[in-house]
Amino acid sequence: MSPLSTAILTGQPVPGSSLEGDLRSLGFDVRVAAGAGDTEALLAAVPADQRVAVVDARFVGHVHALRLGLTDPRFDAAAIPGAVTARPAARQALLRAVRACAGAPGHGPVAVGVLPDQVADVLDTAVHRPELGELVAAVPRDPQARNEVRQSVAAVDDEAIRLRTAVKSRDGFFTTHCISPYSRYIARWCARRGLTPNQVTTASLLTALVAAGCAATGTRGGFVAAGLLLLFSFVLDCTDGQLARYSLQYSTLGAWLDATFDRAKEYAYYAGLALGAARGGDDVWALALGAMVLQTCRHVVDFSFNEANHDATANTSPTAALSDKLDSVGWTVWVRRMIVLPIGERWALIAVLTALTTPRITFCVLLIGCAFAALYTTAGRVLRSLTRKARRTDRAARALADLADSGPLARGAARLLKGVAARLPGASRAFLALPGTALLVATAWAAPYGSWLPVLAAVVYVLTSGVAVALPLKGALDWLVPPVLRAGEYLTVLALAVRADANGALPAAFGLVAAVAYHHYDTVYRIRGDAGAPPHWLVRAIGGHEGRTLLVTVLAALLATTDFKVALTALAVAVALVVLAESIRFWVSSQAPAVHDEGEPA
Repeated sequence: MSPLSTAILTGQPVPGSSLEGDLRSLGFDVRVAAGAGDTEALLAAVPADQRVAVVDARFVGHVHALRLGLTDPRFDAAAIPGAVTARPAARQALLRAVRACAGAPGHGPVAVGVLPDQVADVLDTAVHRPELGELVAAVPRDPQARNEVRQSVAAVDDEAIRLRTAVKSRDGFFTTHCISPYSRYIARWCARRGLTPNQVTTASLLTALVAAGCAATGTRGGFVAAGLLLLFSFVLDCTDGQLARYSLQYSTLGAWLDATFDRAKEYAYYAGLALGAARGGDDVWALALGAMVLQTCRHVVDFSFNEANHDATANTSPTAALSDKLDSVGWTVWVRRMIVLPIGERWALIAVLTALTTPRITFCVLLIGCAFAALYTTAGRVLRSLTRKARRTDRAARALADLADSGPLARGAARLLKGVAARLPGASRAFLALPGTALLVATAWAAPYGSWLPVLAAVVYVLTSGVAVALPLKGALDWLVPPVLRAGEYLTVLALAVRADANGALPAAFGLVAAVAYHHYDTVYRIRGDAGAPPHWLVRAIGGHEGRTLLVTVLAALLATTDFKVALTALAVAVALVVLAESIRFWVSSQAPAVHDEGEPA
């Protein structure tokens, strides 16, 4: 944490207490107040850009309890028994609360009441109260009670708890049993040497890129090295999050790096495998692009479903109850987590297959496994959506509309056809995008290269996608709209590149889909951080999903195959430059809260 933090001790001093030393070890400059009035004066004197904590001098507890309560950067105000803290955004609320408590009984020169607890109770802002579990945090009122609390502190190893809670509470089988038992100790080693989660995240990315380079050699030794390095990259990927939780080093930039680098590592590795296969005379670029399309669409299904139900009311269903009942049976939890191929199982599968088989076999097995996982999870979520009686909020509808990534053409069609959409049954609106998408993809696959039929299908796609988003997406299955649109755009690019049958067309298509997918992932993590979607000018500049799709079909109809390859490459570079520039600007300068996913593994 930043050294620019101040802790103000209130209440009756306790001889021999280690509290001041504990607070200094957490980076606080400690000052002592004689009473509530003095606390107010000391609080007002602290520079406005600093964190401030008010701690009762009689506090007895674990250092990690203080760390959890007073140093977590994700919350503007937080409290544990005997201590309250405020970041700069909540400083005025803290000052008002201290003033309100200054005249309360028991806060004279020798305080009897627990001022921090009273302040926390009257704060007029949201106060985070961390779960302490076995950790001790108390303000004993007499020597006997203090001795009992100290014995409770000595009976619990807070370092062991700190290590245990550094591991994500919900993770896959492979990560939980094969990685986390030792990666947590790597995280502690990094923390004690001053390394940051962002540095570990960057090391994980570089390791994965080296793994991709080894795979690109096309040799058996290169494939073996690639598999081992990919596993080591995953160990570091687990370590960065555990380091963030161990040392509470959360940041907006770190959340962005962790989320986007995971996708960059995996898809760069796909490209490395495809390059390695090409060196051996086997063209698997279509399989590599298919794997990226499938995996990205799986993620969009996850994101859309979660956002649709993020704050829905009456959000229960018989299907969800059955799922919870199955989770109460120990072994079913791990089986269900494994069959959805989360990142740990998926990367282990890729690493083993890379080392022992060929890139073609690796991609075929990966596609089959991910397709089954996608069917399993999507079917379960459809059943939940149909059986639950949830009322979607305006926020959820906005999030789904943002995830749809509609550009000027789709928005224009939505305005033009809003009356048509209003007359259609509500339940059918979730499927309005599906016919146009299916027609477009089927035409792109079936029509010969250079045909104008895909262009006509793309025009229909623009109209149907506009109708689909013309009204707020609050229907039971409206969360399916974004993944359907993602599949339509990505599969169209894949189909046209395959039909072009030109050397380099599929790698160019891979680059274009990767650039667009980055934009879609970036949108997700902005929404999760309550920072809103990317600005409208960015969506207009890159055309929206329907504009890009129509453009690619027109290019395929107008250009020779070799020129089409060049056009795809230029479009990929243009989209990547615009999207990356705006994304980096946003995440470096944004004040959005850090987002560290503790939910289902990706």
